[in-house]
Amino acid sequence: MSNKIDISAAIVLFNEDITLLNKTISSFLNIPYKKKLFLIDNSPSNILESEFDHPEISYSFMNENIGFGRGHNSVLNKVKDSSSFHLILNPDVEFDTITIAKLIEEIIKNKEIAMIAPKVTYPNGEFQYTCREYPNFLEMMCRRMKVFKNYYHKKEYRNRDLTLSFYPDVIHGCFMLFRTKDFVSLGGFDERYFLYMEDVDICRKIDQIGKKKQYYPNAEISHVLNKESSKKIHLFFSHLVSSFKYFKKWGF
Repeated sequence: MSNKIDISAAIVLFNEDITLLNKTISSFLNIPYKKKLFLIDNSPSNILESEFDHPEISYSFMNENIGFGRGHNSVLNKVKDSSSFHLILNPDVEFDTITIAKLIEEIIKNKEIAMIAPKVTYPNGEFQYTCREYPNFLEMMCRRMKVFKNYYHKKEYRNRDLTLSFYPDVIHGCFMLFRTKDFVSLGGFDERYFLYMEDVDICRKIDQIGKKKQYYPNAEISHVLNKESSKKIHLFFSHLVSSFKYFKKWGF
């Protein structure tokens, strides 16, 4: 019997809200595909391990916080020859059983697409602007200080009809469905970012291999989006450090 699966997914954990996490995991396990979910736990303890004894779940306790990108990259060798599609998944999203089917059907149509992502809403149904033009330093400062909103709102494609599919520069990393071979060929995420900016960086790398990212609003997910970096000082500094690494790599 072949060990090939249709889709793999990975969630990097760190002291997660178990209620939100269970909703995310249930959403994935309910899809009608041959699948495997990898949980990479960067938390201080492996208290969650006993929660997820399931044949389609692989739990790995890292015994330290190795970061977002390195956590996701830890499954590269496990998925490169086993799955057709690989999903980068946040631990605070929820979706129905047809969401992934719609995305897979769409990405199959165009071999130029390396990654596809759905429309995202808050749990109350409010729209999230998850597509952006590539950032510059001025924009990020304006966004952080919440000044000149019209300027950075334009960078979120608010002048477009976002009920239609298109190919943006950047798509938020809460839910990114890759062709597995493309995710592997990219080398996954750049591990120089401990947290934040990995999604922007990998979108740049997709450009470099001559492929595209597709926003597909006919599929939809719900995302809590806590915006932790605006609430906790250590996460703010982590975001700041990652931003400087990004601009050093790609230019201001």
